Amino acid sequence: MSEKRCILTDNQCYSAVLSRDRRFDGVFFVGVSSTGIYCRTVCPVKPPRREHCTFYPSAAAAEQAGYRPCLRCRPELAPGQAKIDAVGRLAAAAASRIEDGALAEHSVSDLAQSLGISDRHLRRILQQEFGVTPIQLAQTQRLLLAKRLLTDSSLSIADIAFASGFSSVRRLNALFQKHYRLNPTALRKATHLPQDSLRCELAYRSPFNWQALLKFLQPRAIAGVENVEANGYQRTVRVGQHQGWIQVSPIPKQDKLEVVLSASLVAAILPILSRVKALFDLAADPILIANHLGELALASPGLRVPGAFDGFEVAVRAILGQQVSVKAATTLMARLVQTVGTPISTPIAGLTYLTPTPAQLASLSLSDLTDLGILPARAAAIQSLAQTFNHGILRLDSYADIETTVTQLKTLPGIGDWTAQYIAMRVLAYPDAFPYTDLGLRRALGVERTEQVLQIAETWRPWRAYAAMYLWKSLEEQANDLNVLPLARQSCRLVAADV
Repeated sequence: MSEKRCILTDNQCYSAVLSRDRRFDGVFFVGVSSTGIYCRTVCPVKPPRREHCTFYPSAAAAEQAGYRPCLRCRPELAPGQAKIDAVGRLAAAAASRIEDGALAEHSVSDLAQSLGISDRHLRRILQQEFGVTPIQLAQTQRLLLAKRLLTDSSLSIADIAFASGFSSVRRLNALFQKHYRLNPTALRKATHLPQDSLRCELAYRSPFNWQALLKFLQPRAIAGVENVEANGYQRTVRVGQHQGWIQVSPIPKQDKLEVVLSASLVAAILPILSRVKALFDLAADPILIANHLGELALASPGLRVPGAFDGFEVAVRAILGQQVSVKAATTLMARLVQTVGTPISTPIAGLTYLTPTPAQLASLSLSDLTDLGILPARAAAIQSLAQTFNHGILRLDSYADIETTVTQLKTLPGIGDWTAQYIAMRVLAYPDAFPYTDLGLRRALGVERTEQVLQIAETWRPWRAYAAMYLWKSLEEQANDLNVLPLARQSCRLVAADV
């Protein structure tokens, strides 16, 4: 592989292809010269001969080299790469924004400006990291999205062209013929979904402790906005002017989640799928993380860090959760939604409100918030957060600069280290975020001082957010069985002795 960003040799890549090693699914793609097709490492077809293989760091790079996507393993469903895997965090952020449709309505200059860099630097880092230009990357994403919709939805060709960011059906047909040598109509697949919804699939790397993730989200679910059921997640959605609902559940015996969304959201499908990936931490490499965390991760393989579908919503929820129980914070959030949120009609029982926007909360007075039972200090923090966010000063998503955003958060009244690190962990998707002042972490580790927590956690870098999840989970297990000393505390005492 010629790209500098990959730490694997071509022979190591080929070994991963032969073993169909899922740890490398989405990390690179293999172009097969004898067929003109590029595949994932988990492709079920007979592995090609070594001399026919070329390895690429991205689907866009493979397509730029003239390969078309495999119809068996479907490269568009490969899991993304976690931020920590990328040599260039900036390049990863740019690629993620392009994947979310940033170039559908904005120019490359706009994208570069939003990242605080020049057009030239943006093109250079993407060429270095992924082997393509911003436009080529965007075009590949549009084609792969169209391919997904053609395969997995009952939308018309015209609707698919629009949802994928193409100006016309003619343009979609022309690019499909040029790049894939296929007619879009030939990819249509019978579907049993009603016309008012759309089905998509999102892949992840195994293992995936789905039930543990739902167990974390369920007591924090916002009444009227979210439902967490025995095996699935549902919520209302607002992206720009588009409103609707989504349902997420695992696909049995496959390393994929099924996302069903209302047809009213089709124009916003890219950012919605990106938010689902963030919420369920689908870019994580659990084996890599577990190997680094060692004994701490043995008790619960595949634990994820719950992310945020709506970063501002989770930030507000974090403020409400300061020094109170999860149940109390969830009750306060429900009151806020029912008072300020926007009513919406959905076919799903219990989904009746859209979460309040920053503008709606920024317009409230302190007394409006305290009348709901929110303490004055937290009401002031929410008001300040909403106003700062609404003015465009603060960014709360997985593309934000970590250091800058954490610093900005801590300048707001009522937001300290715990809240800032918790937001970095869930909203900014920073794998090394660590709310070290948390009382639960001290209890799980069996120490008294935050300095001891930081000392022990140093060995877990750069995966301390995952370590926090394992520690919190061990505390739950201890509460369920007071006679069992948590594995976390046992292993952490050993670590502490070695520091």
